[in-house]
Amino acid sequence: MKTHKGAAGRFEVTKKGKLKRRRSGHNHILEKKSSKRKRRLNTETTIHANDQKRVMRLLGVK
Repeated sequence: MKTHKGAAGRFEVTKKGKLKRRRSGHNHILEKKSSKRKRRLNTETTIHANDQKRVMRLLGVK
């Protein structure tokens, strides 16, 4: 099965097999958002366990 290129650009697999993603809301209209909020949005996080299996399949992992 081919890799889904849209998903490949959005997610990254860690060494332990978890999936990292960017947080939404950090691309535009940043002037009205507080520095604290922008710092929080700037960090990466793992995807929810319910979505893990579906995204892994899109990436062709496992």
